Amino acid sequence: MPAFPALETLVDNFRSRRPIRAGSLIITVYGDAIAPRGGTVWLGSMIKLLEPLGLNQRLVRTSVFRLAKENWLVAEQVGRRSYYSLTGPGIRRFQKAFKRVYAEHNPEWDGRWMMAVLSQLTQEDRQKLRQELEWHGFGTLSPTVLLHPQMQKAELQAVLQDFDYQDDVIILEDLGEGSPASRALRLQTRESWNLPKLAESYQSFLDKFRPIWNHINDKGVPTPEQCFQIRTLLIHEYRRIILRDPELPDELLPGDWAGSAARQLCTNIYQRVWQGAEQHMDDLLETAEGPLPPPNTKFYKRYGGLN
Repeated sequence: MPAFPALETLVDNFRSRRPIRAGSLIITVYGDAIAPRGGTVWLGSMIKLLEPLGLNQRLVRTSVFRLAKENWLVAEQVGRRSYYSLTGPGIRRFQKAFKRVYAEHNPEWDGRWMMAVLSQLTQEDRQKLRQELEWHGFGTLSPTVLLHPQMQKAELQAVLQDFDYQDDVIILEDLGEGSPASRALRLQTRESWNLPKLAESYQSFLDKFRPIWNHINDKGVPTPEQCFQIRTLLIHEYRRIILRDPELPDELLPGDWAGSAARQLCTNIYQRVWQGAEQHMDDLLETAEGPLPPPNTKFYKRYGGLN
């Protein structure tokens, strides 16, 4: 392949992580690339696809087996080959998580706050749910009350159902009447969310992927295999940050908020490499019926429209 030092550094850094979280990367590949194209692939072709990123055959097989036990994937045996598909719950989880990843911009805020009151849970269950809700971008109003400015009630109920806490958590909605730029609300935002830590994550993302963007601008679109590697690591890194981002209104964010630049950079790179990545998957991935089907129509709506 043509020399691409920035990509080599990106891949080397990913491969050197210990532990290398193969299951998380496989979820990224299914959500970003395989779900829009039927959701099923032959395991052997998946192993070939991921090997250059540092995932050997044993690691992929072990991780896929674990994802099947966790009800993300289901296996079908055809002869001596295993084909893995998304389960129904797996599809719903992907749709819920990845719709934020591909949004062109932050959703407009109507002043509504979604609150979860955990006072009726045991201390152990409360801690477990707090960690899950914080992963979804909730902030802390008090030790037993968490809040989010964007999550819909149905989304919160789905999270509670996954933990079987739907009868033990009180859900409150508040349509705030005050200005989002009020001093009290800005101060509360700083107390409820660790925005400096989130900003550091976005800055790290920018530092990793700006050299990739600069290379593409200078040298043009890389090879299909390089496009796949870029697209996969791009979405893998970005989704890990955006899913922890409460997507606060601009009035409550610092003026130089790195999240805005990260979203734009992710959009720009994705627009340049998605086609090459699709070609690489056409060359490697197989289903029981043969080649992968083409992407569905929703795929082309990512980031305001792929062309």
